[in-house]
Amino acid sequence: MSAGELSPWWRYGLRVASPLVRLAFGVRMTGLEHVPARGPTLLAFNHVSALDGPVLAVAFAARTGRPVRFLVAAEFFRRRVHGWVLRTFEQIPIRRGEGDGAALDAGLEALRSGSVIAIAPEGAVNADPEHLQRIRRGIARLALPTGAPIVPVGMWGTQTRWPRGGMRWSRPWRPTLVLAFGPPILPDGDVASEDDVDMLRDRVRDRLEDQIAIARSRAAR
Repeated sequence: MSAGELSPWWRYGLRVASPLVRLAFGVRMTGLEHVPARGPTLLAFNHVSALDGPVLAVAFAARTGRPVRFLVAAEFFRRRVHGWVLRTFEQIPIRRGEGDGAALDAGLEALRSGSVIAIAPEGAVNADPEHLQRIRRGIARLALPTGAPIVPVGMWGTQTRWPRGGMRWSRPWRPTLVLAFGPPILPDGDVASEDDVDMLRDRVRDRLEDQIAIARSRAAR
């Protein structure tokens, strides 16, 4: 099975999870035409909730038929249930704050095999979703050596149900969730050049801010 095909586990998981996502949120997706139908692809999304990764994975795979691999904090792999799910769906552990070369190598290998890799370049859930946190360099270090296009994804709505402070049960009972996919950013430069890495990182930040604004506007309608 190629990297771009849904495994039996993915197909089963989508049958279970897709109705749950639709029950929890009124999902709106825009700009999916910007996502390549095949080949290495990076999704760069803003991180407003612990629900972002699962919701993005389910909604994206259900609409495109492409599985998504995330760089996930290594501590989650040590939890019995979480770890089993993450390993079954071939997610990539990363040791945050340690310059994890093994995670970078695994991400590069996955991209070269044609996978979709999703990464939250802020690195952690944002307590103030209206303002992006510092964007980390990892997204550029994955894109520059592989030439993988970076699709910025603005997410807005998951924080209504689960902000950084924890699960919240209040109205609206089925909040609107918008995923706004933007035109791909084509990487240009040398990964060995700090200036090139920083330039691409800044481009990602600017374009991600644009998509967040679109997502917020559509969620407010």
